[in-house]
Amino acid sequence: MKPVYLLTGKPGTGKTSLIKQALAEFQVKAGGFYTEEIRSQGTRLGFKLVTLDGREAILAHTDFSKRFQVGKYGVDIDALDRIGVPALRQAAGQCDLVVVDEIGKMELFSSDFRETVMDLIGGGKRVLGTIMLHANPWADAVKRQPRVNLVTLTRTGYHQVLDDLRSWLRAVPDHSV
Repeated sequence: MKPVYLLTGKPGTGKTSLIKQALAEFQVKAGGFYTEEIRSQGTRLGFKLVTLDGREAILAHTDFSKRFQVGKYGVDIDALDRIGVPALRQAAGQCDLVVVDEIGKMELFSSDFRETVMDLIGGGKRVLGTIMLHANPWADAVKRQPRVNLVTLTRTGYHQVLDDLRSWLRAVPDHSV
């Protein structure tokens, strides 16, 4: 079984939800982060980064005027480098499972993030994450790594992928007790 399990798929197929659901079912020592939408009155305004130990930072927002932009969102790379990257590095040193949601356009602006992801993929830890579907030279190189099991999630395939992910997680040692 490959040690890196990456989900890809169109937005809204439930990649982050699937990771959260699977993690809630298993007692595994995990660290890292996931991203959540920031919404107001049904409109998406941005994204926040949430570490598994509860720290948060706004990664991107329509109100941000930043050097890096993805669509209408200004991206705060400093927030990723200050909160997200250290959470990944800490998890690599202290946890059985590293969660990185997501490896996407916004996150790839950070050289520290890219370096950390490559260290994780080449290291000895199990990694669970999401990666952008669309072509990107750097992300495509990650997808081709021999240690990576790349799974495309669709709305209709959600439960099958959840079952597969559960089997993969059963192989992660339980050191939570």
